[in-house]
Amino acid sequence: MESVKLIESWPADNAATAVVGADGTVLAAHGDQQRRFPLASVTKLLSAYAVLMAVEEGALELDQAAGPEGATVRHLLAHCAGYDFGDRTIRFTPGARRLYSNAGFEVLGETLESATGMSFAEYLWEGVLAPLGMADTSLDGSPAAGATSTAADLSRFAAELQSPSLLAPSTLQEATQLAYPGLSGVLPGFGRQQDNDWGLGFEIRDHKEPHWTGTNSSPKTFGHFGQSGTFLWVDPDAGAACIALTDRAFGPWAAEVWPKYTDAVLDELQR
Repeated sequence: MESVKLIESWPADNAATAVVGADGTVLAAHGDQQRRFPLASVTKLLSAYAVLMAVEEGALELDQAAGPEGATVRHLLAHCAGYDFGDRTIRFTPGARRLYSNAGFEVLGETLESATGMSFAEYLWEGVLAPLGMADTSLDGSPAAGATSTAADLSRFAAELQSPSLLAPSTLQEATQLAYPGLSGVLPGFGRQQDNDWGLGFEIRDHKEPHWTGTNSSPKTFGHFGQSGTFLWVDPDAGAACIALTDRAFGPWAAEVWPKYTDAVLDELQR
């Protein structure tokens, strides 16, 4: 795939990308696949997966109380528990608005730790990273934004997101469908969205505009981007996922080149 070479034009000193098919095959890759990059909020995909595993194992329940009064694990995963972005100030009644919150994911981490008696990093490693062979991935900070990984490792995770082996397919399907429809809110970096659609830890593209994925991305596309200049999306209609990691912080450059890159990848996949 020639499209992956577009990362050479990005204003970053280092970048790596991979395209992963629905069967888990790496269809194309460019850049150093073993270089470790801070993931920033792409961490939330890994953390949400660990929380969903804890739900399947019976350590947690999606509708158990967690966070502010009236909020649940489900609210926290869907960014509508009411917390502020960066601290535990309560801004809204649970379920009233989509307020993207790092604080909410930190509370999720503490809730899992309390339920399992393990640190979140340990649970993530034993439950998700080690079974998928993601040996170069680690969580060294917040469950919201503290992981470091490689394109090679995230390719393994992208394969898991398209054909789950650690979760029941129905669990992943629920997590990647709209939770609490009709909530407005701000998509960080892209402004207010009347329908700021989100699943359980996974942002859903739907019909958001502007957006960090492509103009030709399926509305079913789900994933996340990070302020460290990283993203991972899965487009079920295209039957593929894409990872991009850089060492330049998110900014107007990313909002310009990421959608063009995604459209180029999708166009090449459809040929």
